[in-house]
Amino acid sequence: MRRRRAGQNCPMPAAAKSSPPEKPAAAPAPAPGAGLSPVQRALRKLGLLRDIDFALYLPMRYEDETRIVRLADTRDGDTAQIEAVVRDSEVVFRPRRQLIVTVDDGSDACQLRFFNFYPSQQKQLAVGARVRVRGEVRGGFLGRQMMHPTVKAAATELPQALTPVYSTIAGLAQPVLRREVRSGLARAVLDETVPHGLAPRDAWELRRALHFLHYPAPDVAIATLEDHSHPAWQRLKADELLAQQLSQLQARRARAAQRAPVLSVAASGDSLHRELLAALPFALTGAQQRVGEEITRDLARDIPMHRLLQGDVGSGKTVVAALAAARCIDAGFQCALMAPTEILAAQHFGKLVGWLDPLLAERGLRVAWLTGSQKKKERDAMSAAVENGEAALVIGTHAVISEKVRFSKLALAIIDEQHRFGVAQRLALRGKAVGELEPHLLMMSATPIPRTLAMSYYADLDVSTLDELPPGRTPIVTKLVADHRRDEVIDRIRAQLAQGRQVYWVCPLIEESEAVDLRNATETRDELAAALGAQVSVGLLHSRMPTAEKQAVMESFTANRLQVLVSTTVIEVGVDVPNASLMVIEHAERFGLSQLHQLRGRVGRGAAASACVLLYAPNEGGRVGEAARARLKAMAETSDGFEIARRDLEIRGPGEFLGARQSGAPLLRFADLSTDVLLLDWARALAPRMLDRHPELAARHVDRWLGSKAEYLKA
Repeated sequence: MRRRRAGQNCPMPAAAKSSPPEKPAAAPAPAPGAGLSPVQRALRKLGLLRDIDFALYLPMRYEDETRIVRLADTRDGDTAQIEAVVRDSEVVFRPRRQLIVTVDDGSDACQLRFFNFYPSQQKQLAVGARVRVRGEVRGGFLGRQMMHPTVKAAATELPQALTPVYSTIAGLAQPVLRREVRSGLARAVLDETVPHGLAPRDAWELRRALHFLHYPAPDVAIATLEDHSHPAWQRLKADELLAQQLSQLQARRARAAQRAPVLSVAASGDSLHRELLAALPFALTGAQQRVGEEITRDLARDIPMHRLLQGDVGSGKTVVAALAAARCIDAGFQCALMAPTEILAAQHFGKLVGWLDPLLAERGLRVAWLTGSQKKKERDAMSAAVENGEAALVIGTHAVISEKVRFSKLALAIIDEQHRFGVAQRLALRGKAVGELEPHLLMMSATPIPRTLAMSYYADLDVSTLDELPPGRTPIVTKLVADHRRDEVIDRIRAQLAQGRQVYWVCPLIEESEAVDLRNATETRDELAAALGAQVSVGLLHSRMPTAEKQAVMESFTANRLQVLVSTTVIEVGVDVPNASLMVIEHAERFGLSQLHQLRGRVGRGAAASACVLLYAPNEGGRVGEAARARLKAMAETSDGFEIARRDLEIRGPGEFLGARQSGAPLLRFADLSTDVLLLDWARALAPRMLDRHPELAARHVDRWLGSKAEYLKA
């Protein structure tokens, strides 16, 4: 029933009718979820808004309430459902208040214990009542027991299907959620959106698959439901992957309809690109040349480039970015390079200024630097150079996209460590272009992306890969060392320092407490300083230091005024100190695999033999967790970033690779990129055919699965 709005159909006072209209007071904005019941608010938190949302909200597990067993036939640890008569029921207060009920099903007796109970439960479990009880059977001195079992009246009819158990939140009881899902499933429009004859082989119809997965027959093999191998699950995974492919392809085609500046190659005469190539103190690798040609072809078209440049640690992405910037400047436009941290931005600035500034100065141009920590006078001067076009290349952090920064003619935006930037930030950078033209976009990632991830979440991008390391990079030896051998690691540090080398010591990040992080890092610095002696300078770097202090520490380490740098993970990317030959990562079991690989890449950047020590803390049993063990094993076995990325995807799923790119957008709920490659291939092949020949079905399919979240994939 529609609610009447406040004041609707109320007569206006006569005086108000004749008086001149007054400007109404601004009403406060309604709070999100205002006017909703607690159940509706809880459902909204779970993302359950449309009927199809309920239909696609599948159980996390099932309970078998379809049969009754004899208590005498159960074993310790079995989850069983019995029908029994209550023989005794009392509330006791030892050691705490609890309801203890004894039931007997004729084959044996069982004690039920409830620490949280209501008067209605006591009434239901009165002596003489016949009840149906389901729970885990445990043995002990007092005989068989069940802790907090579910209890129903024995007269109720047994269900014909397994009972679904859904993931829920506080304030939303399982019976209520089951009722809401059943109602939504009954109302949902489940007609087929996959064209007839094009569904995967042996695939079930969607309606049949959903009804089965919510209410499976009791004789189904539970393992096929749990491992998602049942044909009903295969249909759901196929549809989900198809929706993702369709949305990505729609985003790609929408961008192809936009226009960007044509940054064509100068046929003759002096060009910044040619001069930069000649000035570089090294030759490009074959991979850098190939990727540079791919980018050059994109920039010469009037369709906005949307390319991801991926490469392992040290593969030379910065040089490729510099050459792309030179192409842009040669065509008379500006280029912006944005990095997530000032340390990384400063590394880029130092390199690019050294390469480009002398060449730009001859043309009356310069490289500008923009960060949030700049003094107002310096930032205003830089912003003015950006606005009047003097700054042909603009490097910085989020300050590059602040409202006060106006570009004269931005044509190329380069985003480093793209997974750290969200949709809104990338849109803001694109919005800096002048007029109706879109800037070309080059995103860079030092975390190689596994093939299946590139085919799915990054399907809207063109991907270039630097799969060749420049000559001179030394192999890095990786050692796993238990924490109790810490003194041996410090001896290894002394040996490196004696050879004139430098050392990183990385402390873990404990998300619950930044204060604990800093205390640990500070204590580690003090411990190392005491162990190594006054002749060794030990520095400290962490995220809460003022920017100027961070830069001063990094400059001191780069200049070898500091021999040992104790740091949190702020050095994960961008830090380039060729003289550093040893990296120690403390509590390595706490780090993700790709993050460990990024940290390891800070050494081995010079000619000296380099090593990475993964210092781990076993538990009391002398072991580490299974996932942590898999990560450490992978680090010890390979230094190939692409293999590391593949294993990381298997261990932790796609979220670590996507970062802020997917903020708000859905991760795959059902499909598994490590096992469902054939379904992904099917979806990739069908998506363009559907958009071309069955656009209405394609639109309905995307709306069914993604709804408004499809918009997040278009940025």
